[in-house]
Amino acid sequence: MNKENIVLRRLGENDAVAQFDCGDEDLNDFILEDALLYFKVRLATTYVLEDKNTKDTIGYFSLAHDRISLTDFPSNSAYNRFRKQFFAQGKMFKSYPALKICRLATDCKYHGEGIGTMMVNTIIASYQSDNKAGCRFITVDAYAEALPFYYKQGFAPLSKEDEESPTRLLFFDLENIH
Repeated sequence: MNKENIVLRRLGENDAVAQFDCGDEDLNDFILEDALLYFKVRLATTYVLEDKNTKDTIGYFSLAHDRISLTDFPSNSAYNRFRKQFFAQGKMFKSYPALKICRLATDCKYHGEGIGTMMVNTIIASYQSDNKAGCRFITVDAYAEALPFYYKQGFAPLSKEDEESPTRLLFFDLENIH
């Protein structure tokens, strides 16, 4: 895949993706059936990567606002350890602003070509260069099979409480990028 032929665009209210198969029925259904509804009711915004020549959807990601909160931790002391790690001198809040990667998928035809990494890097870069509101972290509820991918991107588990769950709450500190 020639990465110069890839275009990133935000799905609008009247856009539709006709064909996409990442191998996961839930992720396929979202982009084919639900992404526009989520946009219309302002729950999430979805971006697609397209081949500008063929107009094929190569991958997509969906974003929403989130927070890392006291309630994400098993105890107040666990939250305080987290808070002090990142905000030793700062005011204590009950939550800190984050951006959630709601969904991220690459079409099966493009697996192994670095598209997922490209999408994560695009998300990180957009919040570094154009952070329109305070946002310190990126979060994702990662499928267990996707954990190695997110760890490679620099994400870390928020707590040990969900180690055996089908999904795991991970975070990325935007301060890690300079």
